[in-house]
Amino acid sequence: MRILHTGDWHLGRTLLGADLLGHQAVFLDHLVQVVRDRAVDLVVVAGDVYDRAIPPVEAVRMLSDVLVRLAGTATVVVTPGNHDSAVRLGFGAGVMSDRVRILAEPGRLAEPVLVDPGSVDAGRADGGGPVAVYGLPYLQPDMVRYALAPVPDEPLARSHQAVVGAAMDRVRSDLATRPGTRSVVVAHAFVGGALPSDSEQDIRVGGVDRVAESTFDGIDYVALGHLHGPQRVGAGDRIRYAGSPLAFSFGERNHTKSVTLVDIAADGSVTVELLPTPVPRRLVDVRGSIEQIESGAFAEHADAWVRVAVTDTVHPERLYARVKDRFPHALAITHEPTDAPDRSPARAVSATSDPVEVAADFVTYATGGAPDDLERAILRDAYESAAATLAEQGAR
Repeated sequence: MRILHTGDWHLGRTLLGADLLGHQAVFLDHLVQVVRDRAVDLVVVAGDVYDRAIPPVEAVRMLSDVLVRLAGTATVVVTPGNHDSAVRLGFGAGVMSDRVRILAEPGRLAEPVLVDPGSVDAGRADGGGPVAVYGLPYLQPDMVRYALAPVPDEPLARSHQAVVGAAMDRVRSDLATRPGTRSVVVAHAFVGGALPSDSEQDIRVGGVDRVAESTFDGIDYVALGHLHGPQRVGAGDRIRYAGSPLAFSFGERNHTKSVTLVDIAADGSVTVELLPTPVPRRLVDVRGSIEQIESGAFAEHADAWVRVAVTDTVHPERLYARVKDRFPHALAITHEPTDAPDRSPARAVSATSDPVEVAADFVTYATGGAPDDLERAILRDAYESAAATLAEQGAR
């Protein structure tokens, strides 16, 4: 059976103000062609289909169109990520065709989609019988720790490990009733041992955001979403992140973006091939004097999205206009003199920074002293209360 594993499309996202919808459309066209050319049986999309809970209309149309095209060739299984609204993404899931399944309800995560290899072309059947595909939507602990608890009125611990572990216990219980059935879990989570980039949204609860690799024991293939760099977790290829199809920050400029082609043999063993995705426009850092920039020293990057640091001692006149004349697609232009006096840099803040630590740094800066344990606990409670409120709003 052949699976194409993808995710983290973030339809509707912008990059430092630049619209990415056209580039995302190029990727989706490429995806449909790969599915057709490589005789894919199943496409799994592991969350963060949209970039926000209420996506732009054009992003919704784009998703609708690609699901129709993919369903003409393969079965498609989609799960929501932390950027998606599970309710909005899952709207109409009950009336969709058997070829498009959106698994968005935590209460039904132990009900698999059974995919029979060769269901479109009998000549592709592999003799291994159907494959059970389970979808784990992004599980926000504060919203599911009661619903997934094995004992009523005794909530699970307030952690990602607890809720994902409980979800997987339910999956394994169902799988035990299907002896000899191969299994795939599609999940959106941060699994220990994987490496984040700088553009994934923070999902810490109680200061912890990771789930142990062992949580997914007993599953033939685990198709993960959330981290934007394609990578495997642990030894072998059984647990993998497909990564995002496009670079969504300059921190991802050196990633080789791809989708993951997975073949599951009749005995459940897997082989993996990474298929690079199109790069409509490269991301490049340029650093030099205004004279170097205007001399054409970096002319090979003129068609790229660039982040430019101009190093002249004195701020050049008409800096922005002169740089844009050489780099029409420049997204960030800064003046960073090379001979500026040394000073302690502030800790860099990215999407993966712990918001509580960022707030603690500000307290230190504003008061001249670091917050004590009680003050840190207050900061964490305030942040997690705000995050839970936003999650609840997105789920409506």
